[in-house]
Amino acid sequence: MVPFGHSAPTFPSTPRKRRQYTAGGTGVVEFASPVPEIIEGLAKGLAREHVLDWGGTALRIQKVDVVAPPDFASGKAVLRTSTPVVMKGSGHNEHGERTTRQAWVLPTEPEFPAYFEGNLRRKAQTIGVDPEVSVQAITWVGPKRSFAVSQGHKPGAALEAEIHGAPETLRCIWSWGLGQANSAGFGWVIA
Repeated sequence: MVPFGHSAPTFPSTPRKRRQYTAGGTGVVEFASPVPEIIEGLAKGLAREHVLDWGGTALRIQKVDVVAPPDFASGKAVLRTSTPVVMKGSGHNEHGERTTRQAWVLPTEPEFPAYFEGNLRRKAQTIGVDPEVSVQAITWVGPKRSFAVSQGHKPGAALEAEIHGAPETLRCIWSWGLGQANSAGFGWVIA
């Protein structure tokens, strides 16, 4: 697991086009990690740069801010993503037979909640915080989106979930992102 995530670049002042990402004007791209040394190093590196090459699009860096995660003192978080959450399931059919190794599941499928919660617990264990985290409810699911990545496609959907756990664990999850492939831009939590 890579304890790092990022958002997609957004350009609020640029008119949107159907089925296209638009770039232009002032925008924002966010990076985060539950490991302070990673984000501190990234912030220092970006502060020294003038341009970030984002898949062939030149993003001129004007300012770098470090934002602390919310406190989550209540032990409850309602997290919503701006990018699709991707999650692999078991790959087994209703008879228990393995049918595929790339069994992507969507938030509306029966397998999703258990695999989603397991992913959050593995993230907590990976960085050494309390792994007792639970998904109380998935309260919203966006449309299915599929992105070409490497040799295939990763399908997913943005979602909103109510998650309970230790405040430190929730801060780490907020900083990392939801689901799998966060270092590829999936599961970015809206601040």
